[in-house]
Amino acid sequence: MAKLSAQEQAKIKATANAMAEVAQVETMRHFRVSGLVADNKEQDSFDPVTIADRAAEKAMRAVLAKMRPDDAILGEEYGFQAGTSGLTWVLDPIDGTRGYISGTPTWGVLISVRDADGPFYGIIVQPHIGEQFIGGLGEAQLVSRNNVKPLLTSKNTDLGNATMLSTFPEIGSEIERAAFTDLARDVRLVRYGMDCYGYALLALGCVDLVVEAGLQSYDVQAPIAVVQAAGGVVTDWQGKPAHDGGRMLAAANADIHQSALEILRKASEN
Repeated sequence: MAKLSAQEQAKIKATANAMAEVAQVETMRHFRVSGLVADNKEQDSFDPVTIADRAAEKAMRAVLAKMRPDDAILGEEYGFQAGTSGLTWVLDPIDGTRGYISGTPTWGVLISVRDADGPFYGIIVQPHIGEQFIGGLGEAQLVSRNNVKPLLTSKNTDLGNATMLSTFPEIGSEIERAAFTDLARDVRLVRYGMDCYGYALLALGCVDLVVEAGLQSYDVQAPIAVVQAAGGVVTDWQGKPAHDGGRMLAAANADIHQSALEILRKASEN
């Protein structure tokens, strides 16, 4: 990470917090509202987008235009906007839109900022529950409506006692699915459907692994910052940086990461 002054770090945190506030307003305005329309962005599958996704990203971009006009932006709904500062904000206005339109509370707003080396500060926001999982720039904390507590990943190093999360049971390609299934056999418990909230639970120390495939950069950058700040390890299935998405292995610590990586590398070799 490029060296940032204390003043610059404070500005980045204030900007992220301002974006979280406006995104909460826009997402909650439409959450669990009867008649919410979801457009499909894909032809061969269901990839929904709603007025809430678009409104939340527009609101966050407006904050950046006011507070950090020289930074670049990459957002899921409105793409890339170049900047001159060397920093890029990566935004997912609703990660887990399928859950959002179903009324579940496991979706979230993802806000992160990166330099050439990757994401160094991120927030996973869950507006309905009222939680913000914050990581980077010396912070690793869960801020809720009535409490602030530190984020710290699990110390469990035994794969056989591990809890693993993934958004979809039908993960990735046939080869990826086979590798995931092999890993699932070796852990104690597997749960599905968490979207970004799975990474928040990993940072909180509740689970040991999150394994996914087919992700985009805006899906992963805030979770990477948060999990790493809490003491976790995040790579692709080859042990390389996962900043650009694709296959994701997020682990509570280096030991359990290595155990899972040895199994998932089967897919990485193909």
